[in-house]
Amino acid sequence: MNRFEGRGSREAKIRYLDGDFQILMPGSHVTCAMTGETIPVDELRYWSVGRQEPYVSCEASLEAEKRAGALPTQKRQ
Repeated sequence: MNRFEGRGSREAKIRYLDGDFQILMPGSHVTCAMTGETIPVDELRYWSVGRQEPYVSCEASLEAEKRAGALPTQKRQ
């Protein structure tokens, strides 16, 4: 049985905090807000506290920041 089968194969509900996260409802994974890819909870490393979104990679996180206009070099609209 792999990690996406059985009882733990549902999506976790998580509160993203600064440097940590709190699992509100147990599950095996979350879904990247940018790519739609499945991220195993034990491999989750990137998220946005302000938008409460997980990301599969630092590249996906950077793209989300660009899309939100949240980079220091971007003018907010």
